[in-house]
Amino acid sequence: MRTLKPLFLQRILISFALFCLVLLIPFCVSYADDGFQASDKYKLNSISATSDMLANYAVSQYGEQTVESLAKLIRFNTVAVDGLTPDTNPEFIKFKLQLKRLSEQLGLDYADHGYVVLIGLGESERKLGIITHGDVQPADPKLWHKSPYELDITTTPGLLIGRGTEDDKGPIVTAMYAMKAIKDKGLSLDRRIELMVYMAEESDWGPLKAFLKGFTPADINITIDAEYPVVTAEKGWSEIRFLIPNSETGIEATGPSLLTFSGGSFASQVPQQATATLINIDANLLEKIKQRSELQRGMRYQFISDGDKLTIMADGKSVHSSTPEDGVNAVTHLAAILAGFSWPKNQASLTQSFISQMIGLGVYAELFGDIAYSDDFMGKMTLAPTVVNSTEKGAEVVMNLRRPLGKSAELLERQTQEALKEWQQAHGVTLQQVETYWGEPKLMDKAPHLTTLLSVFGYFARVKAPKPIAIGGSTNSKLFPNALSFGPAMPGVEYTGHSEHEFITHEQFMLNLKMYTAAFVELAVKQ
Repeated sequence: MRTLKPLFLQRILISFALFCLVLLIPFCVSYADDGFQASDKYKLNSISATSDMLANYAVSQYGEQTVESLAKLIRFNTVAVDGLTPDTNPEFIKFKLQLKRLSEQLGLDYADHGYVVLIGLGESERKLGIITHGDVQPADPKLWHKSPYELDITTTPGLLIGRGTEDDKGPIVTAMYAMKAIKDKGLSLDRRIELMVYMAEESDWGPLKAFLKGFTPADINITIDAEYPVVTAEKGWSEIRFLIPNSETGIEATGPSLLTFSGGSFASQVPQQATATLINIDANLLEKIKQRSELQRGMRYQFISDGDKLTIMADGKSVHSSTPEDGVNAVTHLAAILAGFSWPKNQASLTQSFISQMIGLGVYAELFGDIAYSDDFMGKMTLAPTVVNSTEKGAEVVMNLRRPLGKSAELLERQTQEALKEWQQAHGVTLQQVETYWGEPKLMDKAPHLTTLLSVFGYFARVKAPKPIAIGGSTNSKLFPNALSFGPAMPGVEYTGHSEHEFITHEQFMLNLKMYTAAFVELAVKQ
């Protein structure tokens, strides 16, 4: 759930002297060797001795138990299933039962409201809200060393690998043990700490909106589903989808043809894999395609011949679609090596043509008519084709966009339709079932606990002058008052949620436990 990540130049050795060079661009933060300094705009607070003590106590007392509890939550495949709810899906039922058991074990109160689980500490009417989610995105077991629903701590020492480790089961566990540490010491709370675990963040916000109509949320909230230091702006999750109808004209039985073109798994993941099937490809044409493939960085291809049929399997790098610049989109790269040839017009060739002509290898909608734009703080709009699926009616194409401030939804809609119209006219085709959605960007830079969270991060991460950032991800913090995102991913480090190699380092997991504990103390404990 992040983008526009800060950039860093790491320490380099020059003439046997060690210098730390920091690249000064918008949104960056600087790593420091000792302590931290307040920026001119954000006057940081000192961290209380109680916060420091409790943060270290949480790790020393519960560090390994936190990992063990994470392993128990990871094993449940909490992916949304059509026709089932958290109260009828067996995996969600077992997941919530485990949350209840852990809550009882830690001495926290637990309430199950179907789509929403509330886990809390304290009785005060004033609350500190902690916003998370328990559902996860699908995972392709073929692309993992072990089952994505098994916490893998051996494949790569130091990594906690599994679906949900970063998004969002890891944060749930750390928040619960942070509350446990506070409970252990009997500290007096002036705010109830209330952890909300929503069960459909990845698929449907409707039930949460309905729940909030009869529920009074906290007046200050922390979403632990994004990035540090503190997120004060989120782009709007947006989408363009349509169907390229079946169309076959001029296909010669002996001529080269593109028969199928597909790739991607779900709308918010940059596709790692894509496949094309061709027929009647001679040695010369095959060599040209292979030469193109060899020039692409980060891509791996398999060329499988079966009689007069050729299957090309493309393998790139999956990432969260909010940060397409971190991935290698197999769909766009496969389309690129097949571009420029005179494929007979059909569903597959039209799909390949659209991808290569309207998107190319860029991630900022550079080729998509006039829709590309940028905001000074939130950065550029991104566009990634995430699903290309062949159906009986035609090729379903889904593009995920992350929209910053700077253009209205009405203008984007008009520019999108103009771009689609121009492409359709050029290719003599009428797209079907065209649907668009323009999510609203969010800016929350006046929340009262902003400075406190910046101070906690600066102290424990040893970062000088941390500043708020913007991300491309879209969390449900948009639905809560004074909601700021705080971790779990470090700035400048690739976010792995939604990828086919989701993990969090053990070191980061422990640092998160420290920072969440300290933040809860600073914001909810009587000082």
